[in-house]
Amino acid sequence: MFSSGITRRDLCAGAVGMLLGAAAGAAEGRRPPNIVLIISDDHAWTDYAFMGHPHIQTPNIDRLARQSIAFRRGYVPSSLCCPSLASILTGLWPHQHRITSNDPPMQGAGTGAARYKSQVFLAGREKMIRFMDAVPTLPRLLARQGYVSFQAGKWWQGNFRHGGFTDGMTRGEENTGGRHGDEGLKIGRQTMTPVFDFIDGAIRQDKPFFLWYAPMMPHDPHTPPAHLFEKYKAKAPTEHVARYWAMVEWFDQTVGQLMDHLDRQGLADNTIICYLADNGWIQSPDNPRFAPKSKQSQYDGGLRTPILLRWPGVAPPRMIDTPVLSIDLAPTLLKAVGVQAPAGLPGVNLLDENAVLARDIIFGACFTHDAVDLDRPEKNLRWRWCLQDQWKLIVPDGVNEKGPVELYDLIADPFEQNNLASTEKERVKRMMVRLDAWWIAS
Repeated sequence: MFSSGITRRDLCAGAVGMLLGAAAGAAEGRRPPNIVLIISDDHAWTDYAFMGHPHIQTPNIDRLARQSIAFRRGYVPSSLCCPSLASILTGLWPHQHRITSNDPPMQGAGTGAARYKSQVFLAGREKMIRFMDAVPTLPRLLARQGYVSFQAGKWWQGNFRHGGFTDGMTRGEENTGGRHGDEGLKIGRQTMTPVFDFIDGAIRQDKPFFLWYAPMMPHDPHTPPAHLFEKYKAKAPTEHVARYWAMVEWFDQTVGQLMDHLDRQGLADNTIICYLADNGWIQSPDNPRFAPKSKQSQYDGGLRTPILLRWPGVAPPRMIDTPVLSIDLAPTLLKAVGVQAPAGLPGVNLLDENAVLARDIIFGACFTHDAVDLDRPEKNLRWRWCLQDQWKLIVPDGVNEKGPVELYDLIADPFEQNNLASTEKERVKRMMVRLDAWWIAS
């Protein structure tokens, strides 16, 4: 499953091509590349044709993968939408930007839908939004290079301007709590026009642009077009699974529309496209919700995603199975356009094969859905995890989660069925030392 046939020599040859291509562009005075960041929402790493799914058809993402450096073992640090998206935008771990949870503490907020209108909830959301104001973000940093930027789709942090975007769809109207993204959630499901209008406006202004395209797809509600539901109904074990599969293809169609628009406007050759999912999802066969070991969990079903990076003429397409992280995108993109990254960003440049290969371990942490304490990220912790070669260690925090330490061999056991912690005690100790050196919640 993980073998790609890519050797160190292949990677080095690819890096030479990248450097020569980038240098040639600089010598020609070519304007900085546009950046399109495509983020799917609640989408399992298995659920693409190019990743081997036997039924789901994703021809547009497959095409993007063929044209990209395709990191098939990509990971997000946390398997929950809000902190994962914040990490993509900032290049920081959740405990660094402090947005660890989807929602603030809910004590005293009431029950049902009314709690999202309560003063307790709204004050907590406002505090989470201020955390985003306090850290560098890709749109703010790219603006130094003259970029205009646009937010479309999933966005938790109130008005788009809190992320540093120059424009966007999410207004963060008063008393909405800033969940999900209000008007931004129309993108993909109802229209693509705001995205196309932004791209066309950037062309008229002769400005490089950064696009955040993060539709609430295939996220529930799973309401695909009828013809796509009927297409998968005969193949899926239940109607709930069929609806989710159809949502994946519907999302893929919107990716195709976006790529086609870039082609029509003559922008594809000078546009970096990045793709990943914010977290995983395993569809429950019995109801519209997610199954265990996926969203919100410590397992690959919630954490793993392909990460695709297409830059024509600079990044030679190939598939790589070295594990990488979503926090790597920020330093990668900033380096690509010549913007100085903030000191201390923990990710690596995915266009630097030496940096990718030199990192022998990656880390992450999963947190409670509702925060326990907004000021102390460690109080919201459920699990820390790390991945070294094929070995994945999962450590519960002991308060919010009291389960066992887990160790999995992801080559022999990619769906994490056989916990080897009791038989690989020395390996657990060695990896625990590395995990503790990364971050101890105290």
